[in-house]
Amino acid sequence: MKKITTAIVLASTLLAGCSSSSSATDLDSQAFANKISEPGVVILDVRTSAEFAAGHIEGAINIDVEGMQFESGIAELDKGATIAVYCQSGRRSGIAVDKMSEAGFTSLFNLQTGIADWQANGFPVTL
Repeated sequence: MKKITTAIVLASTLLAGCSSSSSATDLDSQAFANKISEPGVVILDVRTSAEFAAGHIEGAINIDVEGMQFESGIAELDKGATIAVYCQSGRRSGIAVDKMSEAGFTSLFNLQTGIADWQANGFPVTL
């Protein structure tokens, strides 16, 4: 019985460690468009600089979540600001909002379906 209890506790701990620690709200394209139209919202593109240059949401700033400068880049942002984060498909923005939440950011919104879905739904990008 003790071995079973220990195994359950260990499994619960491992599963909790794999769950998202983010306090971000996932949004679809329409809800994301509504959010970024609010005054003062920072739009953050976490793709590579080449992807950003190929087309991004107007007004976005670019900090590559997989680049060496991500932590120092987000350190320059206001942790209390409302930040809307996106990438190509939603995978990297999910990673970014998790890291940002751990760093103390409190108002994060994630384009769950990425800029690919954004464009598929007719929303514009700029070069």
